[in-house]
Amino acid sequence: MRRDFCDGVGIARLLNATLVLPKFEVASYWNETSGFADVYDLDYFIQEMNGFVKVAKTLPPEIATKEPVQVDCSKRKGQFDYVESVLPSLLKHKYISITPAMSQRRDRYPLYAKAALCQACYKALRLAKPLETKASKLLDAIPKPFLSLHLRFEPDMVAYSQCQYPGLSPSSIKAVEAAVALVERKPWTGDIARVWRQRGKCPLTPNETALILQSLSIPSTTNIYLAAGDGLMEIEGLTNIYTNIFTKSSLLNEEDFTNMHGNTKAALDYHISINSDSYIATYFGNMDKMVAAMRAFKGLYKTLFLSRRGFAELTSQGLREKELMQALWKVHRDEFVAGRGSALPECFCEFKL
Repeated sequence: MRRDFCDGVGIARLLNATLVLPKFEVASYWNETSGFADVYDLDYFIQEMNGFVKVAKTLPPEIATKEPVQVDCSKRKGQFDYVESVLPSLLKHKYISITPAMSQRRDRYPLYAKAALCQACYKALRLAKPLETKASKLLDAIPKPFLSLHLRFEPDMVAYSQCQYPGLSPSSIKAVEAAVALVERKPWTGDIARVWRQRGKCPLTPNETALILQSLSIPSTTNIYLAAGDGLMEIEGLTNIYTNIFTKSSLLNEEDFTNMHGNTKAALDYHISINSDSYIATYFGNMDKMVAAMRAFKGLYKTLFLSRRGFAELTSQGLREKELMQALWKVHRDEFVAGRGSALPECFCEFKL
């Protein structure tokens, strides 16, 4: 949502439109009811965006009772141009609603739209005061130095991946089957499943994650903050090896934790991750890209994405134990040196030597 919101700011500037503070999507599995002001400092955002884009807290009376005209910006083949496709609807209806399209390349934006987008993402979005206080207490409670690990092995993640995992516990199998029924995406089988896994499409299990961390010579006594959603499966595969694991639920008091929703929990993980001594992601999702970009912006470069493709290729070759760990170390060394992408790279200066 943070990424889409940053894009939305850029689009508002591109179309010379006033931005109405967005409504967050409601996710039933997150029990989500939080709004923009529950997560971000509203007044600070409006102040920092002054001169970049106009922001309205509320709608003017003449359109407050109307529903916005929905404009389809969904992903499609070819490039999607907001000026050609959205501006006519904005001029006609005066009040529209969009969800930013990933197929629109930001590098095509004029500089003034890029500037608004970058200002929003890197300067104007800060946590609301109550949430910032909670995040600071959480950060202070984690023993230093520490590594923030973004682990993705929840039932819905596995279901969306369409990957099979032999050897899961009965409770994990039951949870995945329930998630598969909800998303209506059956796991791949046969040669397709093998190719899919070797392309790096399958989330790493906690056990596989622990093996890769060991191959990178990360001591088992390392303090690790687990930046993850509720319902992680097979977590013992990690905690049996890395025993100094800290989570939101273990560090916050029970009342604080149970009263939080998905957005505010994710915001805490984001805050901890951009301020951790090191950050490791087991996936390459939107949060990981945003965290990596903000860490780079702050001059924090101990950021690593674990290679699902590398792990799948090496294990399919029959490598095991010491030979596998040596190969994993080399794969991650080479990828770290080469660098991996981050969100909104157009906000960074480019140097050509």
